Amino acid sequence: MTTLLGEVKDGIAVLTLHRPDKLNALDYALVDALEAALDELEADPGVRAVILTGSGDRAFSAGADIAEFAGSVEAGVERALRDFVRRGQRLTRHIEGYTKPLIAAVNGIAFGAGCEISEAAPLALASDRARFAKPEIRLGFPPPFGGTQRLPRLIGRKRALQMILTAEPIDAKQAVDIGLINRVVEHTALLSEARLLADRIARHSPAAVAACLRSVTRGLNVSIDGGWPSRPCSSPRWCRRPTSARASKLSCLGASEGV
Repeated sequence: MTTLLGEVKDGIAVLTLHRPDKLNALDYALVDALEAALDELEADPGVRAVILTGSGDRAFSAGADIAEFAGSVEAGVERALRDFVRRGQRLTRHIEGYTKPLIAAVNGIAFGAGCEISEAAPLALASDRARFAKPEIRLGFPPPFGGTQRLPRLIGRKRALQMILTAEPIDAKQAVDIGLINRVVEHTALLSEARLLADRIARHSPAAVAACLRSVTRGLNVSIDGGWPSRPCSSPRWCRRPTSARASKLSCLGASEGV
C-alpha cells in the first residue's frame, strides 16, 4: 500500500501522509518516502511550493509508529538512535531548512512527530478540528525529533514546557494564539486556503523566496550578524531595480542586511 500520495498542479505540489487506519503515524517507510519526495520536488524547477497534509478527516499525523520504534529499542540503544531518532531528526531538519515554501496543512490531530513536523514547517495552516500535543513524556522520553529546541523558539519557554511536561493537547485556536501556526480555517477549506497562500508566495522570484527562507531559518539559530545573507545580491533581480545608481546601491545594501 502506498503510504505517501503526491500530486503537482500549477507549480504547487501536495504531499499527503496516507496511513488513515493508523492516523497517519510515521513508520520508517513513510519517513523515508517523504524525505525522497521532498528531495525530488526541491530539485524540480517547475515546483514553486509544497503543501503537506494528512489523509482522512481525523489526523494530520498521530506521531511516530510506536510499535515499530519499540522493535528498534529492543534491539539496543544504538539501533534505536539510528533507526528512529536520527531518521526523524533528519526529516524535520530537512523540512525546517527547505528551500521552497513548505506549508503544513494540519487537517486533524498533530501529536508527537506530527506536531514536530508542524513546528519545523516554515508555514502552517490548521483546520478548526486540529489539535496539537506532545505526548512523548507519557512514554518516558522527551520529544525526539527536535521539538525540545524548536517549540520554545516558536511559542516561548514556559508555554513549550507546559505542553511538553503535561502532554495535554491544545486546539487550533490556542495554537494560533501562541504562534505555533499561522492561521485557523474551516476544515473543508483547508487545502484551498493552503493553495491560495502557496500561490501568493509563488508569484515572487524563486531565488528571492529561497533567500528569505534561508535567512530567517538561519537567523533563528545564530546572532543577527550571523543570520545575514553571506552573498548579497546573488540574484541579479535584487539589484536591477530601482534604476538610479544611488537607489540601486541602497537596494543592494538592504539585501545584504537581510531586509
